[in-house]
Amino acid sequence: MSEATTTTTVALTVLPEGRTFDAETGTTLLAALRRAGVLNHDCDGGPNCTDACHLFVLEGRKSLSKVQRDENERLDAIVGVGSKSRLACRAVLGDQPVTVELLTFV
Repeated sequence: MSEATTTTTVALTVLPEGRTFDAETGTTLLAALRRAGVLNHDCDGGPNCTDACHLFVLEGRKSLSKVQRDENERLDAIVGVGSKSRLACRAVLGDQPVTVELLTFV
């Protein structure tokens, strides 16, 4: 007998559009935004990550994964970074609603 897999979701709100959708916990913001069709950004989260992954987390920052050293180093090289800045390819969704503001996504 197989066990049913339960997927946990959380509300993810994207500004400036004001669109809210369910995103799977444990995935990166980038993966959630791609699945929702909000963006078509091809970052792989690796060494070629660019400032296109930069966004502001306006609500729910504590629910996201902690900023790791490599993310901090990448953020340090981006113009316009603030205390609410994260890289979408590195921030993993937790169990609380999150509101982000897209900046440089194209």
